[in-house]
Amino acid sequence: MGHRLSKIYTRTGDKGTTGLGDGSRVEKDSMRVEAYGTIDELNSVVGMVLAHPLPQAVRQCLEDIQHDLFDLGGEFSTPGRQAMQESAITRLENILDDLNSDLPRLKEFILPAGGHATSTCHLARTVCRRAERRAISLAREENINPFAIAYLNRLSDLLFVISRVLARFENGSEVLWQPGKNREA
Repeated sequence: MGHRLSKIYTRTGDKGTTGLGDGSRVEKDSMRVEAYGTIDELNSVVGMVLAHPLPQAVRQCLEDIQHDLFDLGGEFSTPGRQAMQESAITRLENILDDLNSDLPRLKEFILPAGGHATSTCHLARTVCRRAERRAISLAREENINPFAIAYLNRLSDLLFVISRVLARFENGSEVLWQPGKNREA
């Protein structure tokens, strides 16, 4: 583990560059910084979900995910580092299968709406999809761990299922899309 900052501002980024975990410097808008910055944003949105009352199993799952996301951000901020393992993806799949088994089959698309926790979890899902897109863009430029992309893909699926669970927990039901609802007859 590298050293931790005792002084928050360093002034080294004032000219538009930032330091990576290996000591190299890159532009702040590089694809690598975009990727780990979006993972950081996702972690913050997951933290917002955790600020709401939740079923204990969902709370524990999201707390574990926050640790995974910090590991993943560290992986992306250090070229050549591989923190994400296939076992993390399998863990998400097992949770996903378990949570989804109690939900009714989808017959319509679901609007990203509902109570506070549900809506915030939908926001986390969309940020996760963006993080996945950023990781794919980075993979076009540099060699990255394929488990990182797979993890983000599976996590967005899990966040969708958690949103469905939370809709029932908060409101008892989901908000279903009504195609053409506002079309004039």
